[in-house]
Amino acid sequence: MSASSSTYAFLGPQGTFTEAALLQVPDAGQATRVPASNVNAALDWVRDGSVHAAMVPIENSVEGGVTATLDAIAGGGELRIIREVLVPISFVLVARPGVRLADVRRLSTHGHAWAQCRLWMDANIPSAEYVPGPSTAASALGLLEEDCHYDAAICAPLVAREQPGLSVLAEDIGDNPDAVTRFILVSRPGVLPARTGADKTTLVVPLPEDRPGALMEILDQFASRGVNLSRIESRPTGQYLGDYFFSIDADGHVGDERMADALAGLHRISPATRFLGSYPRADLQAASVEPHTADQAFQSARAWVAGILRPAGEPAENGSSASPKA
Repeated sequence: MSASSSTYAFLGPQGTFTEAALLQVPDAGQATRVPASNVNAALDWVRDGSVHAAMVPIENSVEGGVTATLDAIAGGGELRIIREVLVPISFVLVARPGVRLADVRRLSTHGHAWAQCRLWMDANIPSAEYVPGPSTAASALGLLEEDCHYDAAICAPLVAREQPGLSVLAEDIGDNPDAVTRFILVSRPGVLPARTGADKTTLVVPLPEDRPGALMEILDQFASRGVNLSRIESRPTGQYLGDYFFSIDADGHVGDERMADALAGLHRISPATRFLGSYPRADLQAASVEPHTADQAFQSARAWVAGILRPAGEPAENGSSASPKA
């Protein structure tokens, strides 16, 4: 596989919600799109230069963070999130032609899809056994194999429409009709997306030491600078029991004075903090900024301190010497 600016990976196979998210990227429809069997594979292709970028899920409005992505992006070679995409989620139940709802004894899908359809399952096929699948599309396509060991699958409507060998047993089976999954487009480190005023910054912050107040020190770096956190989740590092890192989404761009100052503070107390990117918010919602945390306030404060440190009579940076007014 040779990398180019028009080669993208996504969590496959074809027909997944992840591919639907990728197709929202302006040039992805005409680009080469390569399905990956799992999130780690997609991100490793980015790291080794096989693809320009990869689209992977990171958060669901019902189930929260996608742990496979949170863990994969937190370690290994550094990556950058350059875009986020929101996709409304709906599900259908499919089977081979001739199979009825009453015939379903075992069904397969991705864990997040299963979690979002449990109430419907309990009400309609309560005795059906769940078989975990790598993705919703993979579970649906598995029904077409001769040695398939389950009777039905939960998948996206797109998969059912494009596969003539599948029959839809039920539509709109999600428990929450307003469910949304957030996807991120990940590339190698490079030029950051420009500030838009409606941005998001994603970070990985290891807990420097397990002691009272350690988490409060991390949170205070944001709170004292007026930076809102839209998501914070703890994940085990895998090193030993009780060793965690925090995956954080913060409102704003690293180019904002308040965010840059917060990141500097984080680095002082947790030097292994990993910056994963600043990028436009998919919902275009601008951050609420108080006057005392606006860029001008930080710049004015630095100039004030610089004036205190400047020896008497030494001209300011603009070449003029300030004199007190009577």
